[in-house]
Amino acid sequence: MAKTGDRARTAPAPALSSLDFALDRGSPVPLYYQLARQLEEAIEHGALAPGNLLGNEVDLSVRLGLSRPTVRQAIQSLVDKGLLVRRRGVGTQVVHSQVKRPLELSSLYDDLEAAGQGPTTRVVRNETVPASCDVAAALGVTEGGEVTVLERLRCTHGQPVALLCNYLPASLLDLDDARLESTGLYRMMRSAGITLHSARQSVGARSATEEEAARLDEEEGAALLTMQRTAYDDTGRPVEYGTHIYRASRYTFDFQLLVRP
Repeated sequence: MAKTGDRARTAPAPALSSLDFALDRGSPVPLYYQLARQLEEAIEHGALAPGNLLGNEVDLSVRLGLSRPTVRQAIQSLVDKGLLVRRRGVGTQVVHSQVKRPLELSSLYDDLEAAGQGPTTRVVRNETVPASCDVAAALGVTEGGEVTVLERLRCTHGQPVALLCNYLPASLLDLDDARLESTGLYRMMRSAGITLHSARQSVGARSATEEEAARLDEEEGAALLTMQRTAYDDTGRPVEYGTHIYRASRYTFDFQLLVRP
């Protein structure tokens, strides 16, 4: 007779039981890949959240009518991507989804919300400061003139993803902490009648400092993606200069490359 703990460990995960898998057995695409891709999409869109258990391979193979090696290969491919982890005595568990962000003029908050990632924000800093040389040049203001600086920690599913630092002309709009923590900066701009038109952006990488690692729940020296962006409204006025860092383990930029005619 199985012990109570064994029954709980091998029972199908409630979140997984509610998912419908569409597997095309006549497709040239391998079944393991079809299953892995649908599991990955469920993780990306929050249908499978961090901490959810998948149950064991036998239960899943019986439910889907697949061989156990096929299910094992699908799960292993997501373990290799860092989306799942096998824990002794617990089973296969969702770790987190990696944020895949299109490289376009949009806010991180809007992109995460559209992807079902459940974004949350904590305002770390919101104050008026003298513009440094770099900030003044980006925003087209006098060096030493007043600008607003914002620092925000952006999370998904309770896990830090990015530390955002933005500079704006001091008189641009009212930046209330409560609103900043409930919505995105670009959404606030649109509500204030500011129409974003274009931006100049650069992407790079570096290692996390001790302070950055502590805020982002990473090890000191962990890989970070960096992004600098100056955004302009439809009159050509610079309205925002951002210097952001992202956890490379949780975040990627997606590019679409076109051949020049």
